[in-house]
Amino acid sequence: MLLALLVLFSTVSFTIEKHFCGDVLIDVAVFTEAEKCAMEAFEKEQEAITKKICCKDEVDVVQGQDDLRLTSFDDLDFQQQLFITTFSYAFVNLFESLEKHIIPHKDYSPPNLVADIQVLDQVFII
Repeated sequence: MLLALLVLFSTVSFTIEKHFCGDVLIDVAVFTEAEKCAMEAFEKEQEAITKKICCKDEVDVVQGQDDLRLTSFDDLDFQQQLFITTFSYAFVNLFESLEKHIIPHKDYSPPNLVADIQVLDQVFII
């Protein structure tokens, strides 16, 4: 289980997006787009006049491992194949099933009760 999680987290790629307004960090977002500040709308109007933009976006991409090697059973040499087959055979036969118990009275049906004998004979356990 631990190895599966290790492979999963080592192959995941993600992006970190940061939005700066001037030199001040406004928002950081992972997997999504960072929120823009209120100056962004104002700057678009001013950009046409002054051509100066103070807000900037910075994107960092963290690449996961991409060169996983897949091997098949045929790629292994004879000693490794022999070990794997012997180990799996021994592991499967390690767990034995329980013995089947024979119940001799399984199909026996008790006789029908005509009367309650304890009440008729007035015998009660106290």
